Amino acid sequence: MTELSFEAARQVLDSQPFSGLVGARITEFGDGRAVLEVDVREELTQQNGFLHGGVLSYAADNALTFAAGTTLGPTVLTGGFSIQYVRPASGRTLLARASVVHSGRRQATVRCDLFIVDDEGAETLCAVAQGTVLSVRPT
Repeated sequence: MTELSFEAARQVLDSQPFSGLVGARITEFGDGRAVLEVDVREELTQQNGFLHGGVLSYAADNALTFAAGTTLGPTVLTGGFSIQYVRPASGRTLLARASVVHSGRRQATVRCDLFIVDDEGAETLCAVAQGTVLSVRPT
């Protein structure tokens, strides 16, 4: 397995056009964990002014996959995940904290808690996701 450094993980995220579109950044990576952040802006909200659920799903998906990459190696894909929205997300920054629950040779089960951070820095849980990430052998 080729290890992925924090800087390499940042470069991978930066190479994803959609991640650039939403303005995502990785702020923690290693030891079965990854943290992804997205600043809330009007273009990412829905009709009621809350952060769009698709943005939360994107952040969960990527955070799950990056966390699994710390145990499975850099060539991984999301096998599937579910997300439960706990409350509408309204604040300054979305914070997706993912951690590996179990990792085997070819797949990992990962949990992601998504928080919205307000202007004072207080975090409020807005969604919870869990998924399976698969190791993919390059062809």
